[in-house]
Amino acid sequence: MMDEKVFNVLFLCTCNSARSLLAESQLNALGKGRFKAYSAGSFPSGTVNPSALEFLQSLDLPTDGLRSKSWDEFAAPDAPVMDYVLTVCDDAAEGMCPVWPGQPISAHWHVNDPAAVIGDEHARHHAIVAAAATLRQRIELFIALPTAALDRMSIHRALGEIGQR
Repeated sequence: MMDEKVFNVLFLCTCNSARSLLAESQLNALGKGRFKAYSAGSFPSGTVNPSALEFLQSLDLPTDGLRSKSWDEFAAPDAPVMDYVLTVCDDAAEGMCPVWPGQPISAHWHVNDPAAVIGDEHARHHAIVAAAATLRQRIELFIALPTAALDRMSIHRALGEIGQR
């Protein structure tokens, strides 16, 4: 039996402290070995949002190895080659992204920034839950795509449509 290809997916955000990390963890869990997710930021904060980490842990989602890091790590010659690059914040989508080896399929999935919420603990938690729910819905649609039956343009279009939901 031939092994199925594992698709590498990079989620990009500016700070890489919440949204992109929520996406990384969820895809690694939901993808059931068909996908290997990573995350990075154009200007990483250097810290993981504690509320995002607590949320992931409360759902028993993977948190080992989650850290805020620069997208430069994934543009290096020894970095894993990405099949997909998905931006989850407008700043990362509009910024000058590195040239990714292998010409991955890319799309923009805007998600409101839970780290930008000012308010009490309840408001911050609600923002994390909302961002995670949006990402989970999109990730479930993404992993259900019949990628083997679609060409690159169709996959690109489908990822864009998923980001509009």
